[in-house]
Amino acid sequence: MVQVLELPLTMREHTVAKRVGLLMLSTDHTAELEFSRLVAREGIGIYTNRVPFANPTTPENLQAMLPHISTAAEMLLPGSDFDVIYYGCTSASVVIGNAAIVNAIRKAKPAAAIITPTISAIKAFESLNVKSIAILTPYLAETSKPVEPYFEKFGLNVVKHCCLGMEDDREMARLDRECLIEAAIKSDHKDADCLFISCTALRSVEVAGDIERIINKPVVTSNQAAVWQCLGLLGLAGPTLDKCQLFATPYTD
Repeated sequence: MVQVLELPLTMREHTVAKRVGLLMLSTDHTAELEFSRLVAREGIGIYTNRVPFANPTTPENLQAMLPHISTAAEMLLPGSDFDVIYYGCTSASVVIGNAAIVNAIRKAKPAAAIITPTISAIKAFESLNVKSIAILTPYLAETSKPVEPYFEKFGLNVVKHCCLGMEDDREMARLDRECLIEAAIKSDHKDADCLFISCTALRSVEVAGDIERIINKPVVTSNQAAVWQCLGLLGLAGPTLDKCQLFATPYTD
């Protein structure tokens, strides 16, 4: 026989003090790992949902995600508010546009601060006083092509732009440290204030500091910039792991 206890049930004000939502591609292997390692801590909950995506990573397939973004956002703890929501796809934020992505998420989660890799990267460049950049992407040339004019719209001078010609983000996630460092060195340019490594699939956060010491300038990566901005929006300093110039730079709104 089950006994129902008759006692007053007292509640926490919130299940956790701060909530961070991640909207990841269904094929993503990387961003959850990096947010779990660099953002998650006592008082911060990381909650993830996935947006349907089919490789290859072409502009057409990236654009096809837009109708699914609001539904995916709604399924992040339905009925609950978030402090920050990160839509984790750099190339899609370029192809679809941040305004459309933010609007889609805001329909489901109106109270959240919404960031994307490109929103965070622009904020990082401003904070680092970057005026010119070199770009490395893992994408096909057709997918990489619109990244350059995207950043030029924000007044940045793109002095070099390289890609690796890859079409599957699951394979992008498998590139090792040595390969990423070599590609970064070859993509740098003496006239660039900073090297930007695009793509949330790449495990580039963990090598950004190593690359900085070789090329002697800041390195900004997609997930690294998002981690930095996310923590800044929560009123917290950058991570102490994976030391790099951006994580040592205070965030200001």
